[in-house]
Amino acid sequence: MKIDIGIAPKQRKEIVAGLSRLLADSYTLYLKTHNFHWNVTGPQFNTLHLMFEQQYTELATAVDEIAERIRALGEPAPGSYKQFAKLTRIEEEDKVPDAEAMLRQLVIGQETIVRTAREMFPVVDKAADEPTADLLTQRMQIHEKNAWMMRSMLG
Repeated sequence: MKIDIGIAPKQRKEIVAGLSRLLADSYTLYLKTHNFHWNVTGPQFNTLHLMFEQQYTELATAVDEIAERIRALGEPAPGSYKQFAKLTRIEEEDKVPDAEAMLRQLVIGQETIVRTAREMFPVVDKAADEPTADLLTQRMQIHEKNAWMMRSMLG
């Protein structure tokens, strides 16, 4: 059935392209944060282990919300590692860095997601797509706060 929500098909596709990048960044950061949760060591183990768990749990909810917004706009959501690898700007980590390097990498990842979300606003605003704008604003607030908290731990 044809979608008639007041956003032109071309605009929906542009928004979905941005949301797909946001989804890929979010899923990649989820995986990286979960990896670091499992593998963190050192004097801040308990603090970081719990913080990383909180962050990856929140990201798990976020990827679902982003994917569902893509579906509401009438397009399929990317859902494979291969698709995410093509879309994400977040670098994977295949080694086990020390706790400080983990924090630094996660700050970069959080800030990457903020930039990805921020880049979408011109097309979202032009389409008057308030639900997507609200989702982007919420994501930015969460990731900016997470980045600030981790930067504060780095001194």
